[in-house]
Amino acid sequence: MFLTVSGMAKAPIFSNHGCRLNAYETEAMKDLATQAGVENAIIVNTCAVTAEAVRKAKQDIRKQRRSNPDAQIIVTGCAAQTEPKTFSDMDEVNVVLGNTEKMNPATWTQLAPNLIGTTEPVQVDDIMSVTETAGHLIDGFGTRSRAYVQVQNGCDHRCTFCIIPFGRGNSRSVPAGVVVDQIKRLVQKGYNEVVLTGVDLTSWGADLPSEPKLGDLVMRILKLAPDLPRLRISSIDSIEVDDNLMQAIATEPRLMPHLHLSLQHGDNMILKRMKRRHLRDDAIAFTEEASRLRPEMTFGADIIAGFPTETDAMFANSLAMVKDCNLTWLHVFPYSARQGTPAAKMPAVNGKLIKQRAAQLRAAGKEQVSKHLTNQIGKTHPVLMENPRMGRTPQFAEVTFTSNQPESHIVTAKITGTSGTQLTA
Repeated sequence: MFLTVSGMAKAPIFSNHGCRLNAYETEAMKDLATQAGVENAIIVNTCAVTAEAVRKAKQDIRKQRRSNPDAQIIVTGCAAQTEPKTFSDMDEVNVVLGNTEKMNPATWTQLAPNLIGTTEPVQVDDIMSVTETAGHLIDGFGTRSRAYVQVQNGCDHRCTFCIIPFGRGNSRSVPAGVVVDQIKRLVQKGYNEVVLTGVDLTSWGADLPSEPKLGDLVMRILKLAPDLPRLRISSIDSIEVDDNLMQAIATEPRLMPHLHLSLQHGDNMILKRMKRRHLRDDAIAFTEEASRLRPEMTFGADIIAGFPTETDAMFANSLAMVKDCNLTWLHVFPYSARQGTPAAKMPAVNGKLIKQRAAQLRAAGKEQVSKHLTNQIGKTHPVLMENPRMGRTPQFAEVTFTSNQPESHIVTAKITGTSGTQLTA
């Protein structure tokens, strides 16, 4: 059943869940929907990384319906791709779009006001058949300080816990020239920081002619966009980092000294059962080398608590990785079985124990954050202002100011103290 839209037209509302790539795609969808003339619609861009992410998306959809009873609700994103029926069965939902369909201008044209109620309610094709990723050029990004640029999509790996390849498809890269052109446009519009983002960022280039590496792309961006003050890399797989990326870490001050690592665990047996490509010592060696090349480097990491078969000793190895790799910004995921993945068939850890272990990891991360922030007191940092009273250091720590600063500018700040999880200046 579709809703009849009447009365004064309303601009579409977007609700984004999940990763930075989703945030980027939400901005691209805003442009596509505006150009197509979509009105009176709520677009929910979902995440599928955990069962909890799917639950939160459904909760958001119900909330959006209560707040906007006359709007058309369009659900898209990874959860919509992997579980279209879950969302099409919801009374609140009018249209379900797959990850490929949501980036197609023709999709949004058919959802414009004059065609509401006539389009197919479920438009989700086989994501594995997609072989290219377009470089969707966006001129705005909500805030004027930082923009995300998609350089890669999909993943060729099949980690046993992960549903994302079935939501994103196989790995495919945006050509370097397209990436550089977009970054130049963003710089011209006043953005002072660009974040490269993707599903499996370090696989960038494997499907392009001559098979360039992520480090080649980083070096090319810094050379051809000399007016870009700050380049940042989102989550990477450290075992796949190439020589040029290490060189950029060592020699390019415009590449920010903050790397988020897809570690997932600190025990070798669990890493093998996860079907990861690195072992414990590989992760430690990478963080030690990156820190040697760039002493101010900080690391974030994804870590899963309570993966099937995880014993107390295995968890202890994972917990120890927080200090062994000098991790600061942790994303802790209590293990959540995803139907259709091999890990879902493995012997499960007790749910209460999973929560306890996740809490221990978060506590260790909190301690590391406190240590990092305390070490910054008295230092001077170039801080990118996200609003008049808050910005971020190159290492991604938040800094609050007692007086207004020029938004989206980079200001030099003397760190005077800490407040919770923020620095003060």
